[in-house]
Amino acid sequence: MTQGTIAREGTGTDGPGLHRRLGRVGLLFASVGAIIGSGWLFGALNAARTAGPAAIISWALGGIIIMFLGLCFAELGTMFPIAGGVVRFPHIAFGSFAGYVTGWVTWVAAMAVAPIEVEGALQYATRYFAFTRTESVNGTTVHVLTGAGLVTAIVLMAVFVVVNYLGITWFQRINNVLVGWKLAMIVLVIAAFGVAAFHPSNFTATQSGFFANGWTGVFSAIATSGIVFSYLGFRQGIELAGETDNPKRNVPFAVIGSVMVTMLLYVLLQVVFIGAIPHSLIPAHWADLNFTNDFGPLAAMSSILGLTWLEVLLYIDAVASPADTGLIYTTASARIAFAMGRAGAAPRALTRTSRRGAPVVSLILTFVIGLILFLPFPSWQQMVGFVSSATVLSFGSGPLAVFSLRRQVPDYSRPFRVRGLAVISFLGFLASNLIVFWTGWDTNWKLFLAVLLGLVLLGVQMTTRPHLRDEVLRTFRHGAWVLPWLAGLALVSWLDARHVSTPLLYLLTLALSAGVYWMAFALRLPPEEVLINIEAAREESLVEEEVFEKA
Repeated sequence: MTQGTIAREGTGTDGPGLHRRLGRVGLLFASVGAIIGSGWLFGALNAARTAGPAAIISWALGGIIIMFLGLCFAELGTMFPIAGGVVRFPHIAFGSFAGYVTGWVTWVAAMAVAPIEVEGALQYATRYFAFTRTESVNGTTVHVLTGAGLVTAIVLMAVFVVVNYLGITWFQRINNVLVGWKLAMIVLVIAAFGVAAFHPSNFTATQSGFFANGWTGVFSAIATSGIVFSYLGFRQGIELAGETDNPKRNVPFAVIGSVMVTMLLYVLLQVVFIGAIPHSLIPAHWADLNFTNDFGPLAAMSSILGLTWLEVLLYIDAVASPADTGLIYTTASARIAFAMGRAGAAPRALTRTSRRGAPVVSLILTFVIGLILFLPFPSWQQMVGFVSSATVLSFGSGPLAVFSLRRQVPDYSRPFRVRGLAVISFLGFLASNLIVFWTGWDTNWKLFLAVLLGLVLLGVQMTTRPHLRDEVLRTFRHGAWVLPWLAGLALVSWLDARHVSTPLLYLLTLALSAGVYWMAFALRLPPEEVLINIEAAREESLVEEEVFEKA
């Protein structure tokens, strides 16, 4: 098959299995709805504790960083409108080894979303029952699951699996309604807080002024307070690229538009949250900010301001919205495992489906791993850094893939083409590495341990599956950049915990990013293998679409 044929089938409007009925606004709303999860319910308080009033800058910078990554994936998503593109793009450009490692990280990140959404819902529900208790971890106040909370979390995770097994066509029908509800709630909170009470003096109320913890606090808040986590749904517009009527116009509009819309809402929410805090509750140091029932900070602030009606709505939303997102990501993580099984990077048992088309083994595995994640991360605040770091790490391969593909298949159809890609892709890669660095060693060592476990599992599979062994060894050289990249990030994060000079660590991160960026480009697959991978990914995606259409 020629390159032109592949491009036409991969991006045309009449490809098999693709129903291109999703319009410009529909794709935008899909991305906005995926972005707005539980992060906004906790992010304003957590960011204020970490960065003080300068958390406003953290939200804006977080949006800009995600924009760099989003632009790279917008080009890839319109080139290859295939299911599970985030997992497949590195495989297309660099082969099986790089594809397996980045796919494993993506899967681990997706597996953690349902548990964190459950924790978020139960933390707000503590208003009515003791699902969480307050603890201090490394000087930070967190709300940890109690015994009753853990049992309830297990039940909720099981409900997600059962619903996915039975089929959720009813859920798909009301998704737009849920998106409208989410948007209405965040706009309502911004308007109500702004009108009820706004004290400009709050932004300089402490001795440290606007920058409570300097730029270190601003950067740390991006990674650890739920800011990056609150933007991660942007990729929904890319995953649905194969179902929109005009990818060239609609995908960039959805990616850029969803980040811009939510960035504006998040910044405004942070402004009105800080402005609404009564003077008597502002401590000498923003890290000590506490108030009654702050396990549900926005609802608690509504109560303090006398907005009882808003408090009730927020408690309802705090259960509905995270449950919505948790259900979606249970499907997504099972789908990633299914895709890895189809691609031969994981046991074929993961591709086993029920009569309804549900990936049974993948769903069970998703449930079990989700429960295991409650052990090292028993609170929303502890898990959010892990999810953010793992997801952004998995996104880091996107900028490398899109830049390499410009050289590998220069004539391939690109409905959307990023201008200044060399700069944009490098900034996206650098930004993803910085977010991992800002997350801190206390969280990152668990992430890199999970990566190491993935490499061990790959080695075990290679001993029993000759075809996988041959394919990984054949493409190892083209994906070898993965090892110095992950090892380098682990080293920089570890050195930060040993209080090595921060400017030096920034220089090391910059040098690491530039070195790996060049190495990945130099070791990329030859064009003829890229074309083979494109066709294989397209065919596998069509098979998966047929399977999941039954669910």
